[in-house]
Amino acid sequence: MALADPNEIFFNAFEPKQQNRFLLYDAGIPAYIIRGLTGVNLTQEKITLNHINIQRFVKGKTKWGEMDITLFDPITPSGAQAVMEWIRLGHESVTGRDGYSDFYKKDLTLNVLGPVGDVVSETIIKGAFITSMDLGEYDWDKESVAQTIKLKIQPDYCVVNF
Repeated sequence: MALADPNEIFFNAFEPKQQNRFLLYDAGIPAYIIRGLTGVNLTQEKITLNHINIQRFVKGKTKWGEMDITLFDPITPSGAQAVMEWIRLGHESVTGRDGYSDFYKKDLTLNVLGPVGDVVSETIIKGAFITSMDLGEYDWDKESVAQTIKLKIQPDYCVVNF
């Protein structure tokens, strides 16, 4: 009969990461207006290998999923203006010209913070660009509701450093 491991059955102190402790850098958007974002996600296709009357599976292509970012839109500095500056690197509305991917793709850094402000996790989001933008809505019936901007970004890939 196996004995229970004391490290598994007794209390072990730990500090969980908290959803509200994060900073996102290098998007050209001030970090303090970033209200929230979805985490890094990916899907991996599977390839089926048929052999007589059994199936085996191997990994196919990996696709990094889109990330949703919500921003506050302060009067100054304008969140909408910061987003449009990033978008203009890939598409200029006035002339209709598009830019090279080297211009509009950005490497972002997502830092998760500990309770005293130390960086406890770092993820590098490589080759991200904006796939959609929503500047929110305006409504006479809504009082005391902060204006927000919603973005979707598509990364090429991500690296979780720690």
